[in-house]
Amino acid sequence: MDGAKKQKVVIAGGGTAGWMTAAALGKVLEKVCDVTLVESDAIGTIGVGEATIPTLVTYNRLLGVDEAKWMAAVRGSFKLGIAFENWTDLGHRYIHSFGITGKDHWTAAFIHFWHRGKELGLAEDFGNYCLELIAAEQERFAHLPDLGLNYAFHIDATAYAGLLRGLAEHHGVKRREGKIAEVRRNEEGDLESLVLEDGSVIEGDLFVDCTGFRALLIGETLGVGYHDWSHWLPCDRAIAVQTLSTRHPRPYTRSIAHEAGWRWQIPLQHRTGNGIVFCSRYMSEDEAKAKLLADIDGEVLTEPRVIRFRTGSRRMHWHRNCVAVGLSSGFIEPLESTSIHMIQRSVMRLMQMIPRGRVEQSSVDEFNRQTAYEMEHIRDFIILHYHLTNRTDTPFWRHCRTMHVPENLRHRMKLFKETGRVFRANDELFAENSWTQVMLGQGLMPCSHHPVADVMSEEEVRRFLSHITENVNRTAAGLPMHQDYLNKYCPADVAVSNRSN
Repeated sequence: MDGAKKQKVVIAGGGTAGWMTAAALGKVLEKVCDVTLVESDAIGTIGVGEATIPTLVTYNRLLGVDEAKWMAAVRGSFKLGIAFENWTDLGHRYIHSFGITGKDHWTAAFIHFWHRGKELGLAEDFGNYCLELIAAEQERFAHLPDLGLNYAFHIDATAYAGLLRGLAEHHGVKRREGKIAEVRRNEEGDLESLVLEDGSVIEGDLFVDCTGFRALLIGETLGVGYHDWSHWLPCDRAIAVQTLSTRHPRPYTRSIAHEAGWRWQIPLQHRTGNGIVFCSRYMSEDEAKAKLLADIDGEVLTEPRVIRFRTGSRRMHWHRNCVAVGLSSGFIEPLESTSIHMIQRSVMRLMQMIPRGRVEQSSVDEFNRQTAYEMEHIRDFIILHYHLTNRTDTPFWRHCRTMHVPENLRHRMKLFKETGRVFRANDELFAENSWTQVMLGQGLMPCSHHPVADVMSEEEVRRFLSHITENVNRTAAGLPMHQDYLNKYCPADVAVSNRSN
């Protein structure tokens, strides 16, 4: 840095958020930042974010992670999408896959040609034109270097944090054990130091709040408020439990709606992560626990753990010299597995805007603008699943079906229903095909399609659609079974894994 002073970065809190931040700063900005992470073994972490989305593949490559060794260490399986059961109607099921469906034209997405084929009686189910979805249904997987499959992971989040810690410490990050007893501010109001229970003082230039829902730095100390989104996302409780696997892991997450929320099933190589998300206004914790335990398979490995939360977003994610990462920044329930992604995005944004000296307000404002936009986009996508339903069988679903939704979401649904169009703005996380899959899956069918689809003759439409399904089915049939691929690519020591839980 040509003699320039290193930024002293202090990370308050460990877990996935703390160690993802530390590992990235250590790996990429080792010559720019002097990083210290403070955590206490006496304070537990949430540690249930076991399902991920494809952006984690890129993050791991940034850190130089050997995927096969990493997968074995976190006892991971591959994930090609999420199966939504009972969301649209009882007994209905669809998959939101990570892949591309069909082939787009530059003027119009594949949905328009599919819609024309549907009108002509030539089109199969929309998902049949997506390789990732068909592979998920057939429980197949492989890395395809030429064609490529879009994939993510099911992982042991605690093991992942441990691996990140090792990587961070290898790149010079210092870990300090201890509980934070006091947060000190300077005369200007910025954070100055953390005081631990043993009296030691850790000073810093920039502080990263990874203290979870408590938000010790950005909330309790700096007083940054919270946007409450529970009127749109009313679920406020989750209960998690781990069970011994009773079958080979599926390459997708299951999300199964119930009378007051939904439950998850996340298959790792050695065990299954199970959980129930619910609204306490419509279901008690005892009722939810009983329902969860009645619906799971396999030997229970952990005590059911209740997690209370309030969906929403911090009013500012960076304030003064403090950046909130993870749950301290906000929480959107785990329906589309975005929690780890939001940590990753905050860390990437922080690295792009790391101060050279004093914190510049323009960088703070831009960080907050980008983070707020992304969280609102994800929020609207999650609301879509609840609001766009035919279910009226319980008070919870009647509330979700009739509630007022954000104007941007209302516009997206109206645009799709009237025209079949979806537009992606500002590099949003969920692209056109994700919105299309979920809106179709939740029962919203477009009334029309782009006129370019009418240029094709009926025979041309038939050949176009059948060519895609033939390629998808042929490629999927050539893939190995998911379990066979795991056995070859990244086998975990399942005996050791089970003893460690």
